[in-house]
Amino acid sequence: MRRGLFITFEGGEGGGKSTQVKLLAQRLREEVRRAVLTTREPGGTEMAERIRALLVTGEPETLSSTAEALLNYAARDDHLRRLIRPALAAGKVVISDRFMDSTRAYQGYAGDCPLSLIDALERDVVGETVPDMTIILDIAPEKGLSRTRSRMEEQSQTRGEREDRFERFGLSFHRKLREAYLRIAEENPSRCVIIDAARPPEEVAADVWRAVAPLLERLKTEDPS
Repeated sequence: MRRGLFITFEGGEGGGKSTQVKLLAQRLREEVRRAVLTTREPGGTEMAERIRALLVTGEPETLSSTAEALLNYAARDDHLRRLIRPALAAGKVVISDRFMDSTRAYQGYAGDCPLSLIDALERDVVGETVPDMTIILDIAPEKGLSRTRSRMEEQSQTRGEREDRFERFGLSFHRKLREAYLRIAEENPSRCVIIDAARPPEEVAADVWRAVAPLLERLKTEDPS
């Protein structure tokens, strides 16, 4: 039985997901008596990080949407088995920068991977480990992509190869991606919350906290031991 809390952040490029993950984790550590684990996708484990490199670097045309979906789910399977499920079973709060909705949005609705394949992978790999809440940071793709430019420059200086493969898919793709996330939110109203990410980080963080706060009542009434 899952005793922890699973929160995911989703959205297009430049929405500030990694920043909001850090801010939420910091506040949870200060105000909730539970261990907090932050992670990301693709990635989170040694094997999943190796798969990540295949997905986020190189030329846009290197992989088809179907190949991307399969690689994402290979990474996700390892991530779930080795990190996420054990942490939830131990009563931790797990916050992930991206999860299953990214595959549905990027490779399914905005790409051309068959949704039937994504449905099957989601059912068999994710199973019951569906997030308790998914926060979708919504931003116009023009603004989001502009935000990523300076980050990509810094990354190329410190790591060598830039993780900018999806940023180079073109504006049309990113417009479809935004619509994909809005569609996912509409299809999952009990799980997904849309937050305007075009504002300063502290304003976004305040809305994130208001969205998450009701979930914390559950933790207060459960024994984390």
